[in-house]
Amino acid sequence: MPRRSQTSHLRIAIDTGGTFTDCVWVDRGRVRMLKIFSTPADASQAIVEVLKKVGLPSSLTLLHGTTVGTNTLLQRKGARVALVTTAGFEDVIEIGRQARSKLYDLFFDRVQPLVPTDLRFGVHERTSSDGEILEFSTPEELASLANLLRKKSVEAVAVSLLFSFANSKNEIAVTTALKTMGVPISVSHQILPEFREYERTSTVVVNAYLQPIMHHYLENLDRRARGLGARARVFLMQSSGGITTLSAAAHEPVRTILSGPAGGVVGAAAMARRSGYERIISFDMGGTSTDVALVDRQARVSSQSEVAGLAVGVSMLDIHTVGAGGGSIARFDAAGALRVGPESAGADPGPICYGQGSEPTVTDANLILGRLQPNRFLGGEFTLNIERTQRLIANWLKKNASSLTVLEFAAGVIRVVNATMEKAIRVVSIERGFDPREFTLVSFGGAGGLHACELAKSLSVPRVIVPPLPGALSALGILVSDVVRDYSRTVLWSVSGKLPIGKLEREFTLLRRSADTVLRKEGWKGAIRYQTSVDIRYRGQGHELNIPYSRRVVDDFRREHQRRYGYNYPDRIVELVTLRLRGKVKSSQSQLSSSRLRIDPSPIRSTKRLRAETASVAFHGAKLKTAVHAREVLQPGKKYYGPAVITEYSATTVVPPGLHFSLDKAGSLVIQIK
Repeated sequence: MPRRSQTSHLRIAIDTGGTFTDCVWVDRGRVRMLKIFSTPADASQAIVEVLKKVGLPSSLTLLHGTTVGTNTLLQRKGARVALVTTAGFEDVIEIGRQARSKLYDLFFDRVQPLVPTDLRFGVHERTSSDGEILEFSTPEELASLANLLRKKSVEAVAVSLLFSFANSKNEIAVTTALKTMGVPISVSHQILPEFREYERTSTVVVNAYLQPIMHHYLENLDRRARGLGARARVFLMQSSGGITTLSAAAHEPVRTILSGPAGGVVGAAAMARRSGYERIISFDMGGTSTDVALVDRQARVSSQSEVAGLAVGVSMLDIHTVGAGGGSIARFDAAGALRVGPESAGADPGPICYGQGSEPTVTDANLILGRLQPNRFLGGEFTLNIERTQRLIANWLKKNASSLTVLEFAAGVIRVVNATMEKAIRVVSIERGFDPREFTLVSFGGAGGLHACELAKSLSVPRVIVPPLPGALSALGILVSDVVRDYSRTVLWSVSGKLPIGKLEREFTLLRRSADTVLRKEGWKGAIRYQTSVDIRYRGQGHELNIPYSRRVVDDFRREHQRRYGYNYPDRIVELVTLRLRGKVKSSQSQLSSSRLRIDPSPIRSTKRLRAETASVAFHGAKLKTAVHAREVLQPGKKYYGPAVITEYSATTVVPPGLHFSLDKAGSLVIQIK
């Protein structure tokens, strides 16, 4: 078990996943890693176990990627929320948009709002689109509303009034009147001061829905960390790719929904940069899902996302997630077709080969095919039970009246799950106007290396990179992430001639002041770097493109519109819709970009497990004699050939026949596809 050298301070990143909890820290210039099984009933329990095994110093900085927000939304186990909005707009969150995710599905059921009809309340107020207050709510009406909400026993309140982004006076009045209730209140002009009342209201409702649960979880985690005897400071990873304080995350939990996956994108970009690649597609296949993202020199950020069928308008890395992971369960549908996921065996009971599960999963299929080596899982600390897997899958196939052999079934599971993941990669690349042939696939997650080469080949991606510590790269990304704060403001300015630079600079100055005030108040002392951008569209369009701000921003928009959609209008009036600013404070672990930082592929050392071996592995229906390499003994620069299986503590990589690979100077495994 890896243990830390005793020092006075420890900075550690912990990413809680559906199956494993991953831990990464730097010890005397070398990155160390630890993985343990997650504790779904109480995620903080696994974190405490990790800290005990690593060894606690006198002071601790814990950087945490969490799935609490995501799981709360997926399982619909959030708070009892009331929505307060402008009278007549109570049903905005149910009406939504006319777009349907499944246009031709006659049996499609829309996702139900988080707030039921009887907990939606309208107040008589009105603000015009240009910010003029046309009607104020009376103190009597607001006092009566507060009493009514108390009788309803609500646990949180979301306040979202029409055009509050243009003038927040009415929202402030409502919030002031409701503060006496003593429950968390989420206010739209603070969380998302942007237009589009449906997306803004939905975002604020999601925040309110998560607030009590996230506050309880973070309070419990903070108390447990301090109870271990160390002076502990806890920070959270945000969906936007930066860390924030515990108090900020508790106040705006909607910004942490994609906490762990965002860390993976940051880590993948950092490790690819060490190997000389800046245009990548990150491919993170874990136990329950696969997350993919495209990084064209910098990670792409989206301000319009959907999580669990709910609109979320805060800044998030443009990550596409599908229910395809190592624990994804295979089944036959009513027509007899093989399906894989999105249901997952998770950490409890887990795949069949872990010893407790009873339903076949992707991990079981890889084991049957010989791609996973039973005695090398988690560096040999955990042995996969292949006899149990073969027996239970054979019985399962018999029970389902299938004529497939166990080997044929396993191969089918891999083909189906690969098709799902290939489609996900197409969404972030081809459907965004990018050619996968110009990018490198960066594979990580415990199961990523088992599938990456086949996916790259089907998409004509020229190479695959498997960084060091692939099974804990999300935690590594969290460790090196910058402190980030995002601000925005809708302006809706038409531009037919000269760009209104003076007005733009004044608005960005106000956003910078807000960012500077908050970051300094939180105690960050480093230099603040600002990134500014503008959401732009042609007049009459319903959606915008986000363009980095410069004096050429309109011309840049036209070029991006041409690249993205294949056409542009040189003379058409454009609209500057929303101004965005990101404030960053550099991470103290930015030395990851330096080649001097040593990143070992495994913290476990054992000469017994390092001997060269061969195994029988199935490729395209045929079993082939395949070399089995321990990653830690591969020689940098030496060319190796497939078929091969490369094992390490946190993951396994499979190289099909006809491909070659090598270990580069940065410690990454580089597999040439063509």
